[in-house]
Amino acid sequence: MRSTLASGAALAGGTSMLSAATVHGMTTTTVAAPRQFHLKYAPHFGMFKEHAGDDLVAQLEFMRAEGFTALEDNGMKGRSVADQELIGKTMQRLGMQMGVFVAHDISWTEANLTTGDLAKRDVFLKQVAESVDVAKRVGATWITVVPGHIDMRLDMGYQTGNVIEALKRASAIFEPHGLVMVLEPLNRQRDHPGMFLYNAPQAYAICKGVGSPACKILFDAYHAQISEGNLIPNIDRAWSEIAYFQIGDNPGRKEPSTGEVNWQNVFKFIHGKGFKGVLGMEHGNSKPGKDGERAVIEAYIAADDHS
Repeated sequence: MRSTLASGAALAGGTSMLSAATVHGMTTTTVAAPRQFHLKYAPHFGMFKEHAGDDLVAQLEFMRAEGFTALEDNGMKGRSVADQELIGKTMQRLGMQMGVFVAHDISWTEANLTTGDLAKRDVFLKQVAESVDVAKRVGATWITVVPGHIDMRLDMGYQTGNVIEALKRASAIFEPHGLVMVLEPLNRQRDHPGMFLYNAPQAYAICKGVGSPACKILFDAYHAQISEGNLIPNIDRAWSEIAYFQIGDNPGRKEPSTGEVNWQNVFKFIHGKGFKGVLGMEHGNSKPGKDGERAVIEAYIAADDHS
């Protein structure tokens, strides 16, 4: 059933995976390789469900048939162990790489890591430790961490010190397993007012302060475009500390070409730097239905065309 779904998914795409030829009076069928992108773009579950249905394996097969070689699933930690194992085995079979999932409960409205409160830090570290087994099941390397809300009663210098101390302890958990927590700056202007970590320079300084290969930056270009713009120079300046990217055009947080960012130039720059990691497609589809899903795929084909 799943192999049938994979073939159907391939035939539904813009590039057919199957071709027929007649040799000595007999018809033979050959299977073409999926298209090859320059970078590892990672869709999320649900992005192509109109084509692939609700089944997770069928969705992964559709993604791979369309040329995508990675998956992003922020909510992976909340899935059952059985589903995590199934996803991990399926990605291994398809030659796909796991992108990020979120390590812990994010404090959107109350200060936690910024406060220096030991009880709050212990809860965070417990959730970090729990993420190790999840990462092993799905073959993940990168795990998202968000330091949470600012403490309105505490100077930013103290808050920064408290966050660095918590992240040093988290790094000590991740580092022996070869795992990397990636810190995600979030824009304050539109989506997440009051969050502590809000731009690339700040994340860069914190990673330098932690001083561990297990603590790097998740550069979400949607948030960065809102908070600071100047994407390519900022990526270049923070390059040594960036381990992961996320994509979303602005305004609207939809696929490339729906907003103001020149994605072809951004992707060309990232590829030219030799980036081998994952770029999570953390955005919605601008149009509904199968046509909207096809528009997402075509947008990535166009933006990736920078040879």
